[in-house]
Amino acid sequence: MKKRSRLLVFGMAGQAPFAGVAWQVLQYLEGFRRLGCDVFYIEDTGSWPYDPEKNTITSDPSYTVKYLARLMACCGMEDQWAYVSPAAAGYRTLGLSDVRLAQLLRESDVLVNLTGSTLLRDEHITVPIRIYLETDPVLRQVEIAQGKQSTIDLLSAHTHHFTYGENFGKPDCGVPVGGFHYRPTRPPVVLEWWRDGDEPVPTTYTTIASWKQSGKDIEWKGETYTWSKHHEFMKYLNLPLRLKHPCELALACGEPDAIEVMQETRGLLASHGWRVVDALQLSRAPYPYRDYIVRSRAEFTVAKDQNIRLRSGWFSDRSACYLAASRPVVTQDTGFGKVLPVGQGLFDFRTMDDVMLAFEEIESDYGRHARAARQIAEDYLRAETVLESLLSEVGV
Repeated sequence: MKKRSRLLVFGMAGQAPFAGVAWQVLQYLEGFRRLGCDVFYIEDTGSWPYDPEKNTITSDPSYTVKYLARLMACCGMEDQWAYVSPAAAGYRTLGLSDVRLAQLLRESDVLVNLTGSTLLRDEHITVPIRIYLETDPVLRQVEIAQGKQSTIDLLSAHTHHFTYGENFGKPDCGVPVGGFHYRPTRPPVVLEWWRDGDEPVPTTYTTIASWKQSGKDIEWKGETYTWSKHHEFMKYLNLPLRLKHPCELALACGEPDAIEVMQETRGLLASHGWRVVDALQLSRAPYPYRDYIVRSRAEFTVAKDQNIRLRSGWFSDRSACYLAASRPVVTQDTGFGKVLPVGQGLFDFRTMDDVMLAFEEIESDYGRHARAARQIAEDYLRAETVLESLLSEVGV
């Protein structure tokens, strides 16, 4: 295919060197490449490097650079990435040279600021099409409605704004959307990367999640909307006691006292029938994370309160991977059922009764629902389709 655009994806895979972020970035890079774009990955968040082996922020970028080199090799981009490190002497570029990065910024057609990870500077503004691509809706919109200038400045530096909030602007959506025009998009998946192979049908319902996170709750119109998913998981604490198949959570914890919190959490969940494994151990590299999803029977998961009560229409990029692996998904209703088909392979729920009915339906004909899950991924989440639509929206 003839190359039609030079495209820069800005992200935070090195800053957050975990498999969920890695797969998100890789599927965007590969999807754009398959559309004929000349793609480069740039990391320029201004954040100091994080070394997960030492579990600390550090002045040494060597772990981040080696990690990004391995990650980019996964999709044949060994020579097409740059890491701008504030820890390096003179704010130096690693991977590509300073000169080459400056040239790319002058000559590229499109900049995709994935997750809004980068505060764009003057040298970034030279790229004519600058896309803010939001994977976690609600928080930024409320901050804008509240007049938070730093958030307004962040979004104003872009020419186009995309969001996983596919229900924005609908009558039942409570997310304020003034100030910017948000175009809906959804998680892309590279279908070939998630084929389940010929293994026996798995037996365990799983998900991968952060347990307890603080600092991003929001106040809006006199109500508090929470960020941490543990609030929602607690509402379904007794689920394993009602199902015949085992339930397992692969959990990480973002709290400062993470070890103590996880010990308490493990005990609580185990007493209600949950299996718990360490999400960090299977997230240090992309493929153990992928294998965990492929070896699951189905996904049971929850969403953030912010997306549920304000009905943003958000859908998880991790759940998209389960669907691509032919694994049915049972997840909390955020309004996504208006744009993705539910009832076969994918189920939205509001109550425990909804959950039980969903799993009863899945188990009544598992093969049919596994095929339906894969079909949803093929019809609605294929990377080429999702990203072709995105580029068409911006005239590329």
